[in-house]
Amino acid sequence: MNSSPSSKKNRIPTVSRVAGDTLVELVYDPKKRQTALAVSRFGGLWNIEQEVTIDTGEILVPYAASNNLIANECVLLPSMPIEYGFKDELIADIRAFLHRYVDLSPVFELIAAHYVLLTWVYDAFGELPYLRLRGDYGTGKTRGLIAIGSLCYKSFFASGASTVSPIFHTLDAFGGTLVLDEADLPYSDAKADLVKILNNGTVKGMPVLRTIVNRNKEFNPYAFKVFGPKIIATRERFHDPALESRFLTEITGTRPLREDIPIHLPPALKEEALTLRNRLLHFRFAEFFGAKTDLSALMDGVDPRLNQTAISLLSLVDDAAERTTIQSAFIDQNADTQMERRESMDGGVMAAALTAFAESTNGSATVKDITTRFNAECRQEYGYAVSNKWIGHVLRTRFGLRTRKSNGIYVVPASELPALTTFASRYGITTATDSANE
Repeated sequence: MNSSPSSKKNRIPTVSRVAGDTLVELVYDPKKRQTALAVSRFGGLWNIEQEVTIDTGEILVPYAASNNLIANECVLLPSMPIEYGFKDELIADIRAFLHRYVDLSPVFELIAAHYVLLTWVYDAFGELPYLRLRGDYGTGKTRGLIAIGSLCYKSFFASGASTVSPIFHTLDAFGGTLVLDEADLPYSDAKADLVKILNNGTVKGMPVLRTIVNRNKEFNPYAFKVFGPKIIATRERFHDPALESRFLTEITGTRPLREDIPIHLPPALKEEALTLRNRLLHFRFAEFFGAKTDLSALMDGVDPRLNQTAISLLSLVDDAAERTTIQSAFIDQNADTQMERRESMDGGVMAAALTAFAESTNGSATVKDITTRFNAECRQEYGYAVSNKWIGHVLRTRFGLRTRKSNGIYVVPASELPALTTFASRYGITTATDSANE
């Protein structure tokens, strides 16, 4: 690979590129209002260049400094790499920065500091978790987004008032970290598009397809890349449990604000954040190719999806005590999720079905018996009794269990018990009495 002036036409405006053993990153000097490319070819050693020719023959050039996303600081970039020192020192300095400007619980502060680190090497992993601040207005959600987001890799700041289209295009072109405030999005169409971004964005290689009209007025599907770290603020939970499972959440406003937290963010924050981003850029250059999944960080007894998304964050936590603390937060979240599932209507059906099987004399469970047990436990809570037909529908469509007619009544055959038991374990129901004893 080489870099030299060239008049070739295949010049490509570039934000970042991984090309073999070379990393190329866009940098922006806010004082000079100039962009350039920081190029690392030798494990952390770097140069600042205006043009980079790679082995494919492509000529990479920086995005113009006049680009609205850059000039208006919608996307935050480093200005140049600075020696990051040791990893534990960098983590400590990130935590100190967050502690100065935002009131987070000690555990979430630790998680957020490591999450910042993860954003700078996220593309070395295949799966990611998200961070969320959830609470009422005036409880520090936006302050938290600003403090955490200002340190993240290519942070793109948006709000629920934004249309979703530029979010798709910016994530596709810039990658990096989406920082989204007021993400409750009351409008159904925008909310549906946001959910697509969040559902697909945790796993590499899962773009969102959208139809674009080209210059010839032809409809042409385009695959928008949405994989990457995301930090959002909401007032409410998402209704979809699968989407909820993608977040590590800090509940804001649950305690008095620390007295040392400044009411207004000082101008020094921007300069401090830029210095840390510069160190984090060097961290990316030095550590990207060494970042890998550490299977020893997997957690026992949690949902497989949680292990899948959490492993990237935990793989960057070197301190054993800190890793245990973060794992405990994930495990507590998993327990809360399972409790909510057990207390849901689906959980009640699961518990009733297991009880019916446990007390059956012929190995199968009748739909009528399951319905009777469900109504006995849950009728008072829901205010009405459900029908056999409704229970049968839930068993078939929600849990994929087969029912068949035997001697004029519908039963769940004994062959379905293993599937029922496996599904129930995802709800934290391993015996017929788990839900009742919660």
